[in-house]
Amino acid sequence: MEEKKYKEKLEYKDFWDWFLTMEKTFFKVVKEGGQEAIEKDFFDIISPKLNQINKGYYFLTGMSDDSTAELIITVDGEIKNIVFAEELIEAAPKLKHWKITALKPAMDIQNVHVGIGDYKFSKDTIFFYSNEHEEYPDEIDLVFVYQGTAENKEVITTGICIFLDNFLGELNFATQIDTFTVIGIEQAGKELVPVEKLKDFLEWREREFIEKYKSTEWDDKEDEFSILRADLENSRPLIACINLSLLKYGARASYPWVSVLKTHYNGDDNDGLPEKEDFEKLNDIENKAIEELKKNGYLYVGRESADNIKESFFVGKDFRQIAKVLKKIVQDNPDYKMSFGIFKDKYWQYFKDYDKAD
Repeated sequence: MEEKKYKEKLEYKDFWDWFLTMEKTFFKVVKEGGQEAIEKDFFDIISPKLNQINKGYYFLTGMSDDSTAELIITVDGEIKNIVFAEELIEAAPKLKHWKITALKPAMDIQNVHVGIGDYKFSKDTIFFYSNEHEEYPDEIDLVFVYQGTAENKEVITTGICIFLDNFLGELNFATQIDTFTVIGIEQAGKELVPVEKLKDFLEWREREFIEKYKSTEWDDKEDEFSILRADLENSRPLIACINLSLLKYGARASYPWVSVLKTHYNGDDNDGLPEKEDFEKLNDIENKAIEELKKNGYLYVGRESADNIKESFFVGKDFRQIAKVLKKIVQDNPDYKMSFGIFKDKYWQYFKDYDKAD
């Protein structure tokens, strides 16, 4: 495991060693060039280098003051890439004329103003309230209310998301809110809360959540896997092996991060299911993932295979380590087309159809 960490750090170091050779040129571009020059002579040059480390980095830049350029490495809220932005910046050298940051930082609400056409988004035009669900008491389900008409729902949703991304910061916006909807003020069904109180509300809910589940751990002695079969709409079979006892766990919200590892194979001659050779290889890949993730406190929910795709399911208390493990799994198995996703789902509604199975 230590060897893997060393290799990752070397890759980050390689990038920063290269950046040091270019930083004076980049500084001049940021300070003296316009947006077109920054895109062409800065972003278009660093992007291929960073893609060698991890795909999914984006950039923001500008001058903090006359002598300091700022570079923000963002992942556009993509959960699985957050840890790689954080690690990249952690490995960055101290540079006299650069301020380099992982993820868009939170801003003072007084300075957050977003305009899209005739729509203006600020603390004066956005309010919120919380929906409570008896069945899902830990769910943070918010309604954001725009002071004006909701006729153009797409624009209003985009504007409020940009506002929240800047006000809360990229990390908090991506991780602290479970679900939300956007409406116009005429549709509001509860008392409106000024949006400047949102940070305090989210911090309060997070403290409560951590306190509630800080000592909760699933005992894998309770694991009980069942083989399930169903038919797809195209009449091909779906075969699943699912830990049904885990899906009935009363403290599911203590493992709020769901991860899905997806692998494509050729099963056209076997009704969409893997042939023996693929079946064994895919099992080996999955077992390595299970072993590595179990050491880091993640739980294996199960797997399903159908229509030339195998999906393996995991849940965890955090999203960072699993992103690193699954990325390594994908990199180590180039013979298969593989991908993974990570998302927050406190009550594992993603598995609701399996939860009903017995």
